[in-house]
Amino acid sequence: MNFFSKYKIVFISINFSLIFLYLFPGSLIGQVFYGNKKIQPQITPDFIISSNHFYVFFLISIIGFLTFNKINQIKILIIYLIVISIVLELLHLIIPERTFQWSDIFGNLIGVAVVILIRNLINKYGVFKK
Repeated sequence: MNFFSKYKIVFISINFSLIFLYLFPGSLIGQVFYGNKKIQPQITPDFIISSNHFYVFFLISIIGFLTFNKINQIKILIIYLIVISIVLELLHLIIPERTFQWSDIFGNLIGVAVVILIRNLINKYGVFKK
């Protein structure tokens, strides 16, 4: 767990990669796997929210919480994760070959919220305390 807090560059690099993939006109991953930037690979079927977006923001939130430990850093991290999850999806309104979808925003936000909830439960009940 100390790996991420010692190497904040991992979190920063993942964020830059996420931002690049979000702002790319079309699907870069679809272009690599299918040779078509209009096809978006789907990890699991969507259910009310976008599952791909949930997984991405769940993972980035976990890495963020493992990276930053101080309470002030955590507050900034939570604000950052919520803002970026909304702003990146809103930018799809103006990016060619990308579409804005409410299910994507909700997937982003729920991915962040689940990690915040798990972190709060761990802190409250001391699952990992000795």
